Amino acid sequence: MDTVSYPTAHQEAITITKRLTRQQSRELTREQLLQAAAELFAEHGVNGTSVEQIVEHAGYTRGAFYGNFEGKHQLVLALLDQHTQRELEEMQQLSLDAGSFDDLMEHLRSWYRQRDETLGSWLALRTELWLYGLRDPELLPVLADRERRSRAALAQALEQGFAARSVAPPAPVEFLALVMYSLGDGLSIQRVLCPEDSDIDTVANAIELLMRSWSALSRNPAPAEEASRPSPGRPTTKGRTPSIEKPEKNP
Repeated sequence: MDTVSYPTAHQEAITITKRLTRQQSRELTREQLLQAAAELFAEHGVNGTSVEQIVEHAGYTRGAFYGNFEGKHQLVLALLDQHTQRELEEMQQLSLDAGSFDDLMEHLRSWYRQRDETLGSWLALRTELWLYGLRDPELLPVLADRERRSRAALAQALEQGFAARSVAPPAPVEFLALVMYSLGDGLSIQRVLCPEDSDIDTVANAIELLMRSWSALSRNPAPAEEASRPSPGRPTTKGRTPSIEKPEKNP
């Protein structure tokens, strides 16, 4: 049995006490290049990071890089896919582990606490990938698909949360997921910019407040004459949501 050492993105060595196959070795190299790129993108930006910096940070050569990626653009796509898949798996696991509404909220709270440990770098990387996509029309649909997949996973978790409380959602879960997803993004930004104005549980507390409010709303439906009106957030035509009627002004 061979002992082989492989450098990580932090220039430390991982000792593996078994012979790696060619495929395993390539997968390890690819993973460490992606990790190195993620760290550098968060610190210097996508456009401010070169292939040479990535391979140096990961402890590999340009040949190793181009053996896994055609160029930096393909690496960015791979990084987007990796982070999307990871978040989807985490969200799905939250739903699987939650046997009740309280369980779901406790798991969600724990998940946000773990994210808070690296929130600044996570948000910096995500913002850099957004900016990179906004400047490249071909990448924008990839970013949009990433957001939709994440919201779909959240919608599934919300549906299970309402079912656990034996109530029907007050609006389509897709719309509620959009609201909650956007709220999480906004509060995360505020957490990084103004840490003294929030704490580690702010996002989870806001989500729990929303869920309890929506559940209460479902238990107290509107009068019969209101029932025929479209629910907030339910599209009346593709891509449009009904506006909320404003009270008439007194003459």
